Amino acid sequence: MNLLKKLFGGNTEISERDKLREKVRNFDLLKYEGVRALKKGQSAYALECFEKALEINPELELRDYYSQALIMNNKLRPALEQLDEMSKAQPDNILIYMRMANVAYMLEDYDAMTHACIEALRIDDNNSEANYIYARACIGKNELINAIALLTKAITANEKYDSAYLLRSETLLKMGDLNSAENDAKWLAENAESNEDILLLRARIAKAKGESDIALDFYAKVIEQNPFCIDAFKERGALKLSLGDKEGAEEDMRQVLELNPKEQNGINGEFAAEGTENIQQKVEQAYRSVDPYGIGGIGL
Repeated sequence: MNLLKKLFGGNTEISERDKLREKVRNFDLLKYEGVRALKKGQSAYALECFEKALEINPELELRDYYSQALIMNNKLRPALEQLDEMSKAQPDNILIYMRMANVAYMLEDYDAMTHACIEALRIDDNNSEANYIYARACIGKNELINAIALLTKAITANEKYDSAYLLRSETLLKMGDLNSAENDAKWLAENAESNEDILLLRARIAKAKGESDIALDFYAKVIEQNPFCIDAFKERGALKLSLGDKEGAEEDMRQVLELNPKEQNGINGEFAAEGTENIQQKVEQAYRSVDPYGIGGIGL
């Protein structure tokens, strides 16, 4: 009986063991190769490796790497699905929900973003980043009062959270609360490293308050820091036009046309075929729709 077992049963047992070993070896090789490719920025190849490895073993760590590869390949919805599976396996891992929220933001899926943030805050209610991202979801759904409350909570948890001050100021500006928006902008000017976003914010607040000279000065500083900032040229041109400086407005619009080929196709072609008077008319038409915050009429 033992001899028969060795001759027949034994071989099958060894064969199955060898298959298992090969399976494990293949999984490890595919996973390692995928991670190596991911670190080298070879995201498409990494994706292929991870997908084959997942067929062998849907390991949680592998799903993590796979979600990163999907994001790098701009396959955001499948990435969100992988992260959802990971959250079911580790419902108290806040990092999973934070990544879910960021992917949902890229998809402009504000409901999924809200869900991820709520789960993150269930784990850590005072997490400043989770409150900040949740506020972005609320802004996406035009729930501005909720956004202000969440940003205030984020700032309370982290008093040096520059991005939260900036977003709160921008949101307050949209709501027409110019004094509160300016307070946050002043905090940024005193405590954060100057950058074009802060300067552009201060220009917009000054413009909304009717402080045209101050606004023009800030727009100039934005352009000095970033000569390719289309919004600064557009908004400064609109302000110049409202002040009667048509030549200055036209100059800024030409800069916009040079920086933005799409607008150039729509407007510049008409400029080339028309006289100065019509160019000014086209400039005026172009600026009629330029007021992203709804904070000041152009007065045409």
